[in-house]
Amino acid sequence: MAKLIDGKRISAQIKEELKAKVADLKEKGITGALAVIQVGDDPASSVYVRNKKRACEYIGIDSLSYELPEKTTQEELLELIARLNQDKKVKGILVQLPVPAHIDENTIIKAISPQKDVDGFHPQSVGALTIGQKGFVSCTPAGIIQLLKRSGIEIEGKNCVVVGRSNIVGKPMALLMLRENATVTITHSKTENLKEVCRGADILIVAIGKKEFIDASYVKEGAVVIDVGIHRDENNKLSGDVKFDEVEPLCEAITPVPGGVGPMTIAMLMNNCVQAMTD
Repeated sequence: MAKLIDGKRISAQIKEELKAKVADLKEKGITGALAVIQVGDDPASSVYVRNKKRACEYIGIDSLSYELPEKTTQEELLELIARLNQDKKVKGILVQLPVPAHIDENTIIKAISPQKDVDGFHPQSVGALTIGQKGFVSCTPAGIIQLLKRSGIEIEGKNCVVVGRSNIVGKPMALLMLRENATVTITHSKTENLKEVCRGADILIVAIGKKEFIDASYVKEGAVVIDVGIHRDENNKLSGDVKFDEVEPLCEAITPVPGGVGPMTIAMLMNNCVQAMTD
């Protein structure tokens, strides 16, 4: 029976620590706000934005909400970001992705000041991570590192396979595991012998966005499996990129979906916001 890595419990623990830190900063006269911008009313984005506001409220930092209509132009969005970059009260700026098709995502990401880039998506943040300098780290990969460490899972010297090479999860995840002295392989849709490569993993991190793609034939006995995927079926039931029931008996430890990686993303966003207040 695998150990279940409880993201709800660990994220709650991190938020409690951040709440205490924010209270301490307030006593020293240090405050800050997170500005959250949403363009359009995509239902999933609205849920994420609401959760981010709640988390801000819980740890004790202000959140400013900008809910812009779908037809907002790229220029209007860039003007708002420029204003927020200049606002000393605002310590973090987050544009909820995806943005509507007429707005270029990369242009928007680059427009946010690297000092306020709490999502960790700006090229400067990514560059700092690559060469091991201080900067904001993408929230989901940073959350996975905390899940592993706080669950007592050794990373140093282990073989880690990351399935997926997205800019938001796969690539930064590989860099963070390297930083923790793992030996890292990144796999993707063009990888040959994917099963064989995955079976060599002590720690298998799956972020490919394909429902229940990884079954028992990809996993060696005693591996740690981290499932970043989240999929909703017609009955609203959630599942991940891993066939949990099939893979779980083989594992030393595994993240469930829901309740594994998901809660960590917002906890680490809050961590980045507190970091922005102190930098």
